[in-house]
Amino acid sequence: MAVTVILADDHAVVRQGIRMLLEKERFAILGEAANGLEAVRLVEQFHPDVAVLDLSMPMLNGIGAAAQIKKISPRTMNILLTMYTEEHHILEALRAGIKGCVLKTQAADQLLLAIREVCAGGVYLSPSVSGAVVQAYLAKLELPYDPLTDRERQVLQLVAEGKRTKEIALILGVTAKTAETHRVKVMEKLDIHSTAGLVRYAIRRGLIEA
Repeated sequence: MAVTVILADDHAVVRQGIRMLLEKERFAILGEAANGLEAVRLVEQFHPDVAVLDLSMPMLNGIGAAAQIKKISPRTMNILLTMYTEEHHILEALRAGIKGCVLKTQAADQLLLAIREVCAGGVYLSPSVSGAVVQAYLAKLELPYDPLTDRERQVLQLVAEGKRTKEIALILGVTAKTAETHRVKVMEKLDIHSTAGLVRYAIRRGLIEA
């Protein structure tokens, strides 16, 4: 049977290129998503073998999506496409259950290798990414402490993207009061009491791009 895949990237041209690459090798593309929330919904619907996730996506980034996918579809292997090789991004991805990290600039060469490796039960890291992991290990790097829950981190990303409380509530399927409660808890836990401060924190954590 063909390996089943869902693709998630907020750039349609990137998704199209990856689809062409994978379909040429007889992989079955079950769906495409333009943001992390759509990716999670597609995985919940189809339970594919592999989810290819861009790191920087609106509403829910690739690492956040991978963490949710790990809970709702444990058999799905997550592969992250990233422009970053910073140690803390890679370590956070691995802790979220990512089984493969591929640099977007090398995706054409390495994505097929990554999919085959993770489907065989292994882990695949692009050479420059694996170098970052080795350096982090040698330096005994610890991730910066993050007191937020997965849901609070998602709310933080939405706030940093400029979403208002009612929009956040609609996206998450909760009441406006619940969304506001999450927002207040985020500010209290981070001891940050302005939207501008939350945006700066979200950029430092890689939740949004500067």
